[in-house]
Amino acid sequence: MLILDVVLGALGGLAALGAAWTAVSVRVVQQWQRGVVFRFGKVRAEVRDPGLVMLLPVADRIRRVNVQIVTMPVPAQEGITRDNVTVRVDAVVYFRVVDPVRATVNVQDYQFAISQVAQTSLRSIIGKSELDDLLANREPLNQGLELMLDSPALGWGIQIDRVEIKDVALPESMKRSMARQAEADRERRARIITADGEYQASKQLSEAAAIMSSTPAALQLRLLQTVVEVAAEKNSTLVLPFPVELLRFLDSSTRTQELHQARLGGADGEVAADAEPEQPAAPVAEIPGQEALELEVPATEVPPLPPLDQVGPPS
Repeated sequence: MLILDVVLGALGGLAALGAAWTAVSVRVVQQWQRGVVFRFGKVRAEVRDPGLVMLLPVADRIRRVNVQIVTMPVPAQEGITRDNVTVRVDAVVYFRVVDPVRATVNVQDYQFAISQVAQTSLRSIIGKSELDDLLANREPLNQGLELMLDSPALGWGIQIDRVEIKDVALPESMKRSMARQAEADRERRARIITADGEYQASKQLSEAAAIMSSTPAALQLRLLQTVVEVAAEKNSTLVLPFPVELLRFLDSSTRTQELHQARLGGADGEVAADAEPEQPAAPVAEIPGQEALELEVPATEVPPLPPLDQVGPPS
C-alpha cells in the first residue's frame, strides 16, 4: 500500500507539473494577428501564424502584431499655399503591417511614427500646391502624399494602401471672394449666351424681312397674326393703327362693284314702268390726304311754270 501511495503521489506531481508547464508555454494567436517570438531577448526569424503556439518557458516571449488595415486620421494642418492663401487641410491614411518583425524591431511605435510622417508630409504638400489644386484636383496630391509616406514606411514593414485629403477649410474672406468671382463668371456667361441669341435672332429676322419686302401682304398677315396672339390672353387693351389707304381701297372696290352691277341691269332692259328714272351718280372729287367728297350736280334744269292767270284756254 505504501508503494502504491508513493506512485500515485508521483503521478499527481507530474500531472501538476505538466499542467503548469502547459499553462506557461502555450499561447493563442488570433486570426488577425501574427506572433513575433523573442528567445532570451533575440527575435526569431520565424513568425508564428494564427492558432496555438508552443513556447519554451522562461526562455521565450511572444508579441502579437495586428496585421489588419488601420485607418488613421491626420489632424488638420494649417499652411500657406503656393499662391499665398492660408488654409487648413486634414487627411486620412490607410496602412497595414506586412512585416511584423521589422514593425516590432525597427520602430518603437509604428502608428505614432506614421501619424507624424503624415502630418509633416501634408504640410509639405500644402506649401507646394495651389488653392485650385487642393479644391478640384486632389488625386495627384493624394498620390504625391502617398509616395512621401512610402519612403520611410517600407523600412518599418508598413505598406501604405491609400492616402486621401478629406477637407480644405478656407477663411471667410476667401470664401466671399470666391463667391463673388463665381457670380461674376456666371454673369459673364449669361451675357455671352444672351448676345449670341440676339445675334442668331437678328439673322433670322433679317431673312424674314427680306421675304416680307418681296410680298407686302405678308407684313399685313403677320400684323393680324400678332393681333390674334395678343387678343388670346384677354387681359390687355390693344391699340391697333389702321391705315387709311386700306379704307380707300375698300371704298373704291365697293363703288366699282356697284357700277358693274348697274351696267349689267341696264343691259337686260327690264325696267319697271312706274319706276322713276335713276339719277346719275354725282361725280366724286378726291382731295389728296383727306376723305373723298361727294359733289351733287343736278342732271337737268327745269324752267319754272307760268302763273295760272296767264294761261289761256286751250285752242
